[in-house]
Amino acid sequence: MNHRPLIFLDVDGPLIPFRHRPGVTVTAPPPDPSGHPLIHRLDPADGRRLLALGGVLMWATTWMETANELVAPRIGLPPLPVVPFPDDDLPGDGLHWKTRPLTAWAAGRPFVWLDDELTDIDRRWAADHHPGPALLHRVDPFTGLTEDDFTRVKHWLRGAGPPF
Repeated sequence: MNHRPLIFLDVDGPLIPFRHRPGVTVTAPPPDPSGHPLIHRLDPADGRRLLALGGVLMWATTWMETANELVAPRIGLPPLPVVPFPDDDLPGDGLHWKTRPLTAWAAGRPFVWLDDELTDIDRRWAADHHPGPALLHRVDPFTGLTEDDFTRVKHWLRGAGPPF
């Protein structure tokens, strides 16, 4: 059994920021052949930095399997498992629609969730319903993942349990 923590990845915002990241060489000049208007904002270094975290990377995005086709190769990731989301789970009360399914998918394992739409409501819900450690880390959608984000996740992972 794999005891490494899960790392759930959203695409829009964390990996494809809504603004161009200063100092990042884009993967292709716009327009990109994929047809996605912002895919050129992917940082090719993000894949290496995500792999270095040592967790089990999983897509947690509406991109679903398309993330493996268009995002993963551009940032140097292998194909990753995709978390399936139910079509009808709209929790209301401010809870993000991914919170329940991701917490259920983790099934008590430590997990990190990198998303630009997280709030304290999601963090409280996960703390109340998930028996293991969980870091629900909001990424600024205008900058995407930054060195500060990676540092925070690495620091949290060191304290999340046994060596991975």
